[in-house]
Amino acid sequence: MPVRLFLSSGDLVADRRFDFARDLQLKGDLVAAADLLLQATELAPGFASAWFTLGEIRERLGERDAAISAFRKAQVTDAEDRHGARLRLMRLGAEGLADMPQAYVRALFDQYAPKFESALVGDLGYRGPALLFKAVLAARLAVKKPAFFKRAIDLGCGTGLAASAFAKEVDHFIGIDLSSRMIEKARASGLYAELEVADMLDGLRSKPDASANLVLAADAMVYVPELAPLLREARRVLAPGGLLAFTAETHQGDGVIIGEGLRYAHSAAYVRASIADAGLTLSRLEVLSARNEDNVPVPGLVVVAARN
Repeated sequence: MPVRLFLSSGDLVADRRFDFARDLQLKGDLVAAADLLLQATELAPGFASAWFTLGEIRERLGERDAAISAFRKAQVTDAEDRHGARLRLMRLGAEGLADMPQAYVRALFDQYAPKFESALVGDLGYRGPALLFKAVLAARLAVKKPAFFKRAIDLGCGTGLAASAFAKEVDHFIGIDLSSRMIEKARASGLYAELEVADMLDGLRSKPDASANLVLAADAMVYVPELAPLLREARRVLAPGGLLAFTAETHQGDGVIIGEGLRYAHSAAYVRASIADAGLTLSRLEVLSARNEDNVPVPGLVVVAARN
């Protein structure tokens, strides 16, 4: 995973207290770490990184109310919420399910970019692009059409792993990602004709009607709580007969939840309903895991839908 985000307090002593607290936290001395973090916030009340880390420790200690209070302080002291305190509050049930802060996603992947592929593929056994490729081939075979696409849009393109899997079947690839550093990596791959730094929904909104034959989202829907707006835009952008293919994490309950990994998980029923509401036709929905977590496959879905 990426290097932990740190936002200096501007106070050298407070920053040092934070460093000492992190050392103690990593060694398992959570009570002493919390005490040092409180000292740091007394010296620098606007110290977002200290408040966020204190929230994490309070949560691990089972002190829910204190954790919520600390995460709220982290939100207030960093309006962009680059640490993702809002996600922690959602996970604790202190806030309703909502969009991830864009600044958090951007900061996460800007830091992740240098070792993204080695961590995702090597450490987490990532197989999303290969699963999507097989599913798209099967969907095209079922309707007796060739699996070749003139124009494809890769949502949350990252470094280009999905584009690499589909490179021989796509004539013109467009990549969209919120992280500028991921876009730099994607550009270096030479797989894309166009690249854009943008949120996935905003990126789709900028594209003309019926301008793509394939829209991919590999390991990207886990950052989107409500699928309907994105699916509707994908349908508008797809030409008749075009395909939308994506992976998602899932769970046994209803609707959408935020999992322990702070990623959204969508139930199969929710995905089916969202596809129908968007005016797309479901071609395939398979229960397949696209990655591991702690060496255990994460429950997932591989989905292909068509615009008829």
